Amino acid sequence: MTTSKPIFPDSSSSSITNNLLSPSEASTIFTRLKSEAQWQTMHHQTGEVPRLVCCQGDTGSDEPLYRHPSDRTLPLTPWTPAVETIRRAAEQSVGHELNHALIQLYRSGADYISEHSDKTLDIAPGSFIVNVSFGAQRTMKFRSKRGYKSSNSVDTIARGTDMEGSTSADHTVDGPADLLQGGVDPQTSPPTPPSQRTIIRVPLPHNSLLSLSLPHNAKYLHSIPTDKRPASLLSPEEAAYGGERISLTFRRIGTFLTQEGKIWGQGAVSKTRDKAGLVIEGGAEAEGLLKAFGRENQCDEGFDWEGTYGRGWDLVHLKTI
Repeated sequence: MTTSKPIFPDSSSSSITNNLLSPSEASTIFTRLKSEAQWQTMHHQTGEVPRLVCCQGDTGSDEPLYRHPSDRTLPLTPWTPAVETIRRAAEQSVGHELNHALIQLYRSGADYISEHSDKTLDIAPGSFIVNVSFGAQRTMKFRSKRGYKSSNSVDTIARGTDMEGSTSADHTVDGPADLLQGGVDPQTSPPTPPSQRTIIRVPLPHNSLLSLSLPHNAKYLHSIPTDKRPASLLSPEEAAYGGERISLTFRRIGTFLTQEGKIWGQGAVSKTRDKAGLVIEGGAEAEGLLKAFGRENQCDEGFDWEGTYGRGWDLVHLKTI
């Protein structure tokens, strides 16, 4: 039976849903995903990111383009049968089209993703960022940005605070006692002092879907910290599948590449297909886009999307080979 719970104390617009697929589908989906995906390594500035990745999406005509801080944008491959099954279920859950997926394999508790906000240059307004998990249970950590203070007005999956600027909890999962495993805390927390930032930890079990609204993406950074606990301290859910987890992040993308190598749409200079422009390479444009990505990471709900991204960017890769 599918069940959903809100994640954040100020709104129920973002939630986590369990049992996305039927039990029979869920029992084989991890193996299917792992064998179907064309896994690659990805690099950004300091080196190889600590997980394997691939991209799938709508192909055949104009292809959706999602840009984020990586040296080279991953090639888009067609939906495989397993991912298509998941996409259909995810679209039904969130109520809108999903035309792009970034798929990541966390090979053990040592693989992680640093805290960040998803970059909205190419994400359609009003849509959800949809993260679906299969395999070993990991924990997603949300931390409010410096300019945002949660109201703590409703129950959440898990709640805590961390001193601003502290990194002690950013790269390691605290023990099981630090997690409210899908439970509800009826107690309201006192207002967060200005020197503190709200932290919410959300367990991501096998066959779960986390839907993140764009306003919450603007207010919170999120990460999958490393889990360095010995195997003896892991729950059966955390130790399942040999500790491997596959994450599929589906998005509705509004920027496109044509078969002729031109770019148009929301995040491009040309907003309509009839005026699609040529793709440009790196250089000063890449530096400018990286700075724009950095501003989005730092700004909360007051982020000026139009002033930062509105003029558009016609590059695909941040670094030339």
